[in-house]
This record gives sequence, structure tokens and C-alpha cells, in this order.
Amino acid sequence: MAEPFGGGVLTRAAMDGSAPKDWFLARPRGAEEWRGHAEAVRSSFPQARWLETLRPAIAATGAAAERLERVAAGHGVVITTGQQPGLFGGPGYTWLKAMTAIALADRFEHDTGIPAVPLFWAATDDADFAEASWTTVAIGAECRRIAIGRGGSEGLVMSQMPLGDVSGVIESFLEATRSAPHRAVVDAATRAYHSGATVGGAYVQLLRHVLEPLGMPVIDAWHPAVRGAARPVLVEALGRAAMIDEAVSMRSVTIERAGYRAQVARVPRLSLVFRSTNGVKERVPLSQAGDAARRDDLVLSANVLLRPIVERRILPTIAYVGGPGEVAYFAQVGAVAEAMGEPMPLVVPRWAATVVEPSVDRMLGRLGMMLDDVRVPHLAERKIGERAMAPAIRDALTAVQSSVEEKMSGLASAARAAGHSAPEVIEGARRQLTHRVERLERRLRAAATKGEAEAVRDLAAIRATLLPAGERQERRLNYLPFFARYGDPFIGRLKDGAALHAAALIGSR
Repeated sequence: MAEPFGGGVLTRAAMDGSAPKDWFLARPRGAEEWRGHAEAVRSSFPQARWLETLRPAIAATGAAAERLERVAAGHGVVITTGQQPGLFGGPGYTWLKAMTAIALADRFEHDTGIPAVPLFWAATDDADFAEASWTTVAIGAECRRIAIGRGGSEGLVMSQMPLGDVSGVIESFLEATRSAPHRAVVDAATRAYHSGATVGGAYVQLLRHVLEPLGMPVIDAWHPAVRGAARPVLVEALGRAAMIDEAVSMRSVTIERAGYRAQVARVPRLSLVFRSTNGVKERVPLSQAGDAARRDDLVLSANVLLRPIVERRILPTIAYVGGPGEVAYFAQVGAVAEAMGEPMPLVVPRWAATVVEPSVDRMLGRLGMMLDDVRVPHLAERKIGERAMAPAIRDALTAVQSSVEEKMSGLASAARAAGHSAPEVIEGARRQLTHRVERLERRLRAAATKGEAEAVRDLAAIRATLLPAGERQERRLNYLPFFARYGDPFIGRLKDGAALHAAALIGSR
């Protein structure tokens, strides 16, 4: 089921158009505006040489390769999304991003006639091991966090970070998918995640298995072909490092003064370019930017605010599909683009959804609840207890509550008539009596709930899947067990939901 996109006030301002016009590139509305936007992008790529340069980093096969070649040959464009590595593909939003990009490319091509290919940017150049090392699976009524140990140095890019011993996480993953009929994705995951692999390499291999049959290629960001294509942009960013830093600083101040929060904190005295030795990354200090730009031996990569500029330079990207946080930080990306004299990249929101499995839907039905009921702390337990409580007890409690209100109101009226002015004393007593009755009700409801063992188990299982660790499902739960249980029909449902979202993104005048 579709969900609100989420995000903070800056994200919402970007989506409803209330943010200052120079912070974000306005989203085109209708096929003609999208066509005009795409023409401006592809005019910067008069030939398909971008694919010749990047083909080794994409290494597409099957349907993905066919679509990629067709689009490049037809002077087409790219709609991208991306994510840093996550264990077994990471949370659900990885796949929701991908499905949105696929659906948007399909709809754009249909409505404008311009060939388009969705492309997943696998950010294997990321060095955030803490984020990449874990995932969450639902096993019965348990929400289980599984994680790997660090296999390499602090700051090592995920493309080079060894997975190490993954037997424990594989066992938990298999437990979450046990008896699932669609084993191909399970087999693909266990092939990708083995002790000789790297965190980034396993991620790319798994993504390609799932996405390439859907016509979506995956580009490995740490591949030498990408690093080589990006290098001129990064050298230029180093040459303008001070100017870019000032632009980011000014934009961040402007964002804060407008009552928002800058999504990406500026780090004083550091540029937006990383240098790395043997795969270990560090930000280039502003004072060393000129020297770093002249050194051919340094491997360079982009900070999150610079990455969209790099992508827009090396790919004919007409839109990046982002999550709430990414949409917000594009307000700062615009300042970087302006400082570098580059076109402002366009960001569009991904589709947001919660997967409600048939078994979970049946459990909700047995409890007589909706999804919103289990989202509110204690509300579902209250409903279970109220349903389990004997009618005579409920009626008696209601009578006690009514009696307290009636008798205390009568006492207050009698005191006023007798000229006794002590309303605060009577009101205090009324609150104390009401509190005692409410506490009694909670205890009786809790006692009744203990007798509803099956309902309590159902509720725990519902929350493990729909609200893992109290968070939105798409932000924490791994979707591979869904793929394993439901196969292509499940992917089809995701594509259908994303298609409705893509139609809204294209829009019309």
C-alpha cells in the first residue's frame, strides 16, 4: 500500500514548491516540459560515447543490456537512482527507488517518444561500513537485526571491504526465507555473499540479478571506468574548492535562516572531494586542494553534494530518484552546481509504500484492526484488552466513570450554592478519582489481554513486519524474503504501484 513520502520540512517544501526557486530545479509538468528538459540534457551528449566509456562499469546483460544499447543508439537519456551498499540489498527503499526509476523511465519514454533507460548507481565508493554491515529480517514474531563484522580498515571503500565470515548472517537470512517457493533470489544472495567477496561486490552482484531482468542496468561507482570518467570533474572541483565551500556555506546559512535544517553539515576547511590510498578515503583539505588536483597518483571520488554534479557530467541524466533525505540535500547540491557553472540536477521523490502480506492482512482482520491501529503505541494492545474484557466489567467501569463525573459535579454545584469557595480542591479530588478509575481500567484491560495469547502473538508478528523496531517498514526491513515468498507477482505489484507514482511525476498541464 502506498504511503506518504515522509521527510522533514525542507523535503516537504521542495515537493510542494514552497522552497525558494533557486534551491531546486523545478520538476517539469507534462510531456512537453519533460521533452524540453530532456532535449537540454542530451544536447550535452551529442554522441553515445558516454556508454562506450562506462560500459565496463555497467557490464549489463540480458534485458538491461538490450535497453541500454537501444537508448544509447537512439540518443536517449537516463533516469538514475542509487544507494550505498546494504547487507543483502539493504532495506526496502533500495527496491522502491529502483522500481520508481524503472516506472518513470517507462512512462517518460511512452509520453515523450524519447528513449530512456533506468540506471542504478551502486555507491560502492562509500566507506560507511556501519550502514553497510547490517539488515533486518522478520522471522515469525521476531524482528531480527543481522550484521557482519568489519573485515578491513576504517575508511575503506565498500568495494574493497572484505565480507569475511558470513556463515551466521547467511543462516539467519535462510531462516527468514525457509520454505519460500521462489528460491532463485535466495540462491543468488548466497552466491553473492560469500567469504571471498567484498561488501560492495556482493551488493552489485545481487542488484544485477534482481534488476537486470527488469531492464535496469547497475553501475559500479568504484569501477576504474567511472573513476576515470569522473576525474576531470573532480579535478575541476578541487580547483574551485574554496569557491564551492563558500557557496555551500552561504546556502546552508540561508537554509537555516529560512527556518529549515541543512541536510548535510558543512565540514570547515575540507573540500567536497575525497582522495584515497589503497581504498581508504579521506576528505581533501581546502589548503591541499591545488596539490591534490595536480597529482595523478591519487584516486579521487565525490562527496554526496558533489556526486550529482559528477553524474550529470558523465551521464545524460534527466532526473535522479531520491528518498526524503536526498531530496532535502539537493538544496545544497544546487549551490555546488552554481559555483561550478554546471546545470542544476533534477531530483524527484521515490515511491513510498508498505508491503502488507496476505498472512499479515488476515491477522489484522482477526484483530479487527487497520494498519494505523498498530502504528500508535499501546492503541492495539488497548483494543485487544477491551475486546477481551467481559461486557459486565466494561459496563461497570463505564458506570463508575459516569458516577465520578456526576457526583463531583454535584458536589461542586452544592459548594457554590452554600458559598464555599474551594473549586480547586474539588477539581483536584475529581482528577485524582478519575486517575484511579483509569488506572483500574488499565489493570483490568491488561489482565484481560493476558488471556488473549494468540492475539498478542499476531500483534507481535504484525509489528515485526510492518513496523520493524518501531520504524517504517521501507526504512528497515529487508525485502528479499518477500521476493522469495511471492516471486514475479510481487515484483509486478511493486511495478504497478510505482507506475501510478511515475504518472503523477510526469503530470500534465
